[in-house]
Parts: sequence; structure tokens; C-alpha cells
Amino acid sequence: MKKTTVMTEGTIWKELLKFSIPLILGNLFQQLYNTVDSIIVGNYIGRDALAAVGSSGSLINLLLAFCIGASAGAGVIIAQCYGAGDAKGISQAVHTTLAIAVISGIIMTILGILVTPALLRWMGTPEKVLPQSIQYMRIFFGGITFSVIYNFAAGILNAVGNSGKALQYLIIAAGSNVVLDLLFVVVFHMGVEGVALATDIGQFLSFVFIIHFLVKHDDIYQVRLRDIRIDGYMAKKIIKLGIPTGVQNMVISFSNVLIQSSVNSFGATLMASFAAYTKVDGFNIMPVMSFSMAATTFTGQNVGAGRYDRVKRGMWTAIFMGIGYTLLSMAMILTFGRQIIGVFVTDAEVITLGVYIMKFFCPFYSILATMHILAGAIRGTGKTLPPMFIIIFALCIFRIAWIQLVVNRYHEMKWIFAAYPISWAIGAAMMIVYAWKAKWIPRENAG
Repeated sequence: MKKTTVMTEGTIWKELLKFSIPLILGNLFQQLYNTVDSIIVGNYIGRDALAAVGSSGSLINLLLAFCIGASAGAGVIIAQCYGAGDAKGISQAVHTTLAIAVISGIIMTILGILVTPALLRWMGTPEKVLPQSIQYMRIFFGGITFSVIYNFAAGILNAVGNSGKALQYLIIAAGSNVVLDLLFVVVFHMGVEGVALATDIGQFLSFVFIIHFLVKHDDIYQVRLRDIRIDGYMAKKIIKLGIPTGVQNMVISFSNVLIQSSVNSFGATLMASFAAYTKVDGFNIMPVMSFSMAATTFTGQNVGAGRYDRVKRGMWTAIFMGIGYTLLSMAMILTFGRQIIGVFVTDAEVITLGVYIMKFFCPFYSILATMHILAGAIRGTGKTLPPMFIIIFALCIFRIAWIQLVVNRYHEMKWIFAAYPISWAIGAAMMIVYAWKAKWIPRENAG
């Protein structure tokens, strides 16, 4: 068996860092897709176009959330099989995962194109922004199948510890996206349609490269195209683990859609400021989610190998890494906030409001990191229900109640934004109590 990155041996922080760095860079390049779109839209098309593209993000995440959850379930299975050296199990999981990806991508394409107008209107998208939002989302969803398959395939590589290879393909995709954005928008003046088309082409390139690697690479997780089919037993295991994470992602995205609807009610200026902030927010959250994914893979491989003694040590190490990153990020935001927002848009009012939003949130990212990394570690043992219930309560039920009881009553921006750090604190506190008190590591249950 040719091994990639095995995290069942060696110094824990070194193994986590070696795995996490390509993953962080990969997620940052993935965030670059949307960020470059926003920079070019804000500077070359205008404020309303930036509001149109930005307000679409929460809706896109809602429609993709379940697919991402299924991918996480597959990653846990593959990581545990890899840690145990189960070649047959890995092969079944890999080919079933890709079959699920193809089916999910096709469903997302059809669903996204059909329901986009109705959902945007339900969100209260202003009429002057609505046509551009619909155009952008329909073209974006036309190529979403390639993105879904790429993300499932990248999940396979991450589960076996090969996070560096997916990074290479994302760099190629991000680079092509930048070039095509400039070509379609600045040269051909295609507007938001050009931005969406450039993203689709970038996603297609990353899909082609990663599938080519999986087919040609001679390893335990090699893909044979003729074997891509649903294995009933493996599909049940993947869905059993993936559904809780998928449901969790969907309800979080739903709460974010409600918050975006509240933002929309304040008009295009706040929409544009919030859109610019969310792009910066991605550069804070995506590395945190990378450490969470590293904790999931680390836990999965060590549980599969029976190295239960390393699980909690790996979890706390990942948390300290995540908190360290958020503190560095906060220092950058507090120092260069205005310059950062100014990259996205030239409107002075939008910049001032965007800086206010960014500085409001940045002190609280360490709390968010703690919650998500704990959830990732617990998920790696196969226990996906407890993190799901905790996160649904904190990030969905609480936020909905907050919007209904506080935001709708006072209708001030600060009360919209306050929903985030308060919900993060509730989720982190509940996750810490569970990690400390519950017997979530298999050896603890056996004892």
C-alpha cells in the first residue's frame, strides 16, 4: 500500500500543520474565485452589480449545503478505511462517492436554474438588483456540476492526507478565473454574465485536472471510471454520516439567507458593504474550516488505526492552531481594514460601512474557530449527530429567534450583526461541554 500522509504516527502538531497548510491555501484560492469576481464587479460594473453578486452567495450556499455534507460523510469513511489499511473499503467508498457527486451535481444544476428567481424574490432582493442576480446565478448553476464533483474528489484526497494535490488544481483554476474575469468584463463588457461564465470555466478546469489525477495515480484510492457506481452498503454508510452534516449546513445556510434578507431591507449600500465584507470573511473562515477538516481527517485516521490516545491531543492542537490564525487575521484587519475593503469598491460610503462591519466581527473569530474545530474532531469518530444538534441550535434556531424578536423590533444594523458572535459563543460553549463530558471516542465507549 503506497501511503500519502498518514497521521497515525509522528509529532501531532507537525502532521496537522503539514496537512493543513495545503488545505488552507486551497481554500484561500477557492475563496479567490468569489473575491476576484467581487473586486472586478465592484470596480468595473458598479455598486448594484456587486450587491447582485454578493447577495447571491448565501442562496448558493443553501442549495449546495447538502452536497457538502454528503462529501464530509464520505471523507470520514475514507479516512477511517485508510487508517485501517482497508483497500477494498477505500475503493468502494471512492467510487460510490464520485457516483453520488455526479447525481448531486446534476440535481443542483436543475434545481438552481429553476428556483433562483423565486428564492431571490423571497429574500426581498431589490427590483433594480434582481435581474442581474438572476442572470449571475443561472449561469453559475449551469456549471455547478463540475464544482460539486471537484469538491467530492478533493474530499477523497484530503481524507487520505494528500491535500497538496488539490491545491495545485485550485491554483490553475483560480488563475484562469482571474484572466477570464478581466477578459469577459473589462474587454468584452459582458457584465455579471461574464463573471459567472469565468467561474464556470475555472470550475471545469479544476474538475478535469483532479479526475485525471485520480484515474492515472497508482495508489490505493485510484479511480477506475468503469467502476463509478453506487454500492448500496457503502452509500448507506456515507449517507448516514453525511446527512447530519448536510442538514446542519442547510439550516446554517438558511439562517444566513434570513440574515441576508434583513440586510437587503436596508438597501443597495448596505448590501454592497456586506457583500464586500463577506469576501474578507471568507479569508477568515476558510482557514478555520481547514483546521476543522484537518481535525476530522486526523481523528478518522487514528480511530481507524486504533490510536485513540492521539485523538484529543490532536483536537486541542488543531484548536490552538485555529485560534492563532484568527488572532493574526484580526491584527491585519484592524491595521489595514480600509485598504482591504477599498480593493472591492470605490464608493466611499460603502467602504466606510464595510470597515465598520469587518471590525465588528473580527474579535470573535477565535470563538468560531473553537466551535468548528471541536465539531470536526468529534465528526471524525463517526459521531455526526451531536455536532449537528449543537450547531443547528446555536447557528439556526437561535439566529431565527434573534431576527424575529430583536432585529424585526429595532431594525438597526448592529442588531443584525450581533446575531453572529452571540450564536458562535453559544455553539462553542455547548461543544466544549460535550467534548469534555461525553464519551465520544470509541475506546471511552468500550470502557
